[in-house]
Amino acid sequence: MITFTLSLLALVLGYLVYGKFIERVFGPDDRLTPAVEKADGVDYIVLPGWKIFMIQFLNIAGTGPIFGAIMGAKFGPAAYLWIVLGCIFAGAVHDFLSGMLSMRNGGAGLPELVGKYLGVTTKNVMLVFSVFLLMMVGAVFVYSPALILGDICGDGTEWVYIWCGIIFAYYVIATMLPVDKIIGRIYPLFAISMLFMAVALMAVLFVKWPSLPELTDGVATMNGTPIFPALFITIACGAISGFHATQSPLMARCIKSEKMGRPIFYGSMITEGIVALIWATVSMFFFYGGAGQELLGQAPEMTMAAPKVVTVVSEGWLGLFGGILALLGVVAAPITSGDTALRSARLIIAEFLHMEQHSIRKRLYICVPLFAATLGLLFFNIENPDGFNVIWNYFGWANQTLAVFTLWTITVYLVQQKKPFVVTFLPAVFMTVVCSTFLVVSKNAFGAPMSAGYVTAVVALVVALVWFFAWYRKYTSK
Repeated sequence: MITFTLSLLALVLGYLVYGKFIERVFGPDDRLTPAVEKADGVDYIVLPGWKIFMIQFLNIAGTGPIFGAIMGAKFGPAAYLWIVLGCIFAGAVHDFLSGMLSMRNGGAGLPELVGKYLGVTTKNVMLVFSVFLLMMVGAVFVYSPALILGDICGDGTEWVYIWCGIIFAYYVIATMLPVDKIIGRIYPLFAISMLFMAVALMAVLFVKWPSLPELTDGVATMNGTPIFPALFITIACGAISGFHATQSPLMARCIKSEKMGRPIFYGSMITEGIVALIWATVSMFFFYGGAGQELLGQAPEMTMAAPKVVTVVSEGWLGLFGGILALLGVVAAPITSGDTALRSARLIIAEFLHMEQHSIRKRLYICVPLFAATLGLLFFNIENPDGFNVIWNYFGWANQTLAVFTLWTITVYLVQQKKPFVVTFLPAVFMTVVCSTFLVVSKNAFGAPMSAGYVTAVVALVVALVWFFAWYRKYTSK
């Protein structure tokens, strides 16, 4: 619990100190924001700051800081280091600067930003890459909550299909309607529920004050899987996630003043890091500290699924109310990530086609094929027994690769603006190495041994450094 307490304080100090520094690096000013300058009553709408924060938090969170932290906790105390250092120096910086850069470019989506700073070819690759990733999010986050709701309603697959239909119908409505009609009204309520659950569990932790693995015990993995690179892919949303860069532009189109950026973008990521930290600690207590034995009447299996851990812990510690919150966490949270994922995909495609989205007819031009493609992925998810795991594993790597593109985009921007680019350069290099190595060693990709992974890590590091400094020298010599 000492490591947990110090980590909690570090995240708060990270927001107050390093977050302020990053804000000065970017330099928010009083220029008109896209929400004011391009108001259209659909996607560009000024919303209250507290509401934007809640929507942004739920947009980027979903089940990520819960499920990822539960799976990441199996690596032991190393999870604390990655959540704290990753969140402060990589994830929150990534979210803040991508959101602010979107505002500076009229609310532009990620592919447009990538194209402006990394070139047209990279933009086109990123367009396909990001839209496909967002469709994967939509498909996965229809099926996973439908499974849970189907189990609640009764046996048989018919309830799963019914719930898939209901959830997907909601996606259609939420993607099509103005952002303030559904998203702006229900997201804050779900965000408050998720935060309340996290705070309640943190209170239980402090009351119980269990004996847990500490950093002083070392950072060797506790589940037999090498920490590098798996930990940095497993815990994404609590540390750094490329998916966030597709969501930040949604709120960049709703902010009245640039000076609201730090609490909304940097602050929501730090909040997500705190939620991930709490769930990582709860999970260590569950798996290693005796809580699993206490709640289950037997030692928990290390392979226990994350949703099961959420349900057992929430109901066991928080009672009936905890069970309701757990249901919101594992059902409502993914649904509210899936709808904004498809909304973001609609806007990215519209931006690429230069198609205004004020009229419903123009929205339908994009949404009909978008929904059809997502339904195809959903059908694969349902019919293939291992479909969920296949899609989710590819999403995990694609998600962090998206962060790599975003970090390099911001780094180029900072160089061009003669600002201290090291703040994103170091995370960009590190995540480039992580994603390259994971692609080589992952059983869902090349499946090479770790020795080949380590060679790949060195090669990726050298290539990234040579590429960047060759470009930097050429650019600064102009």
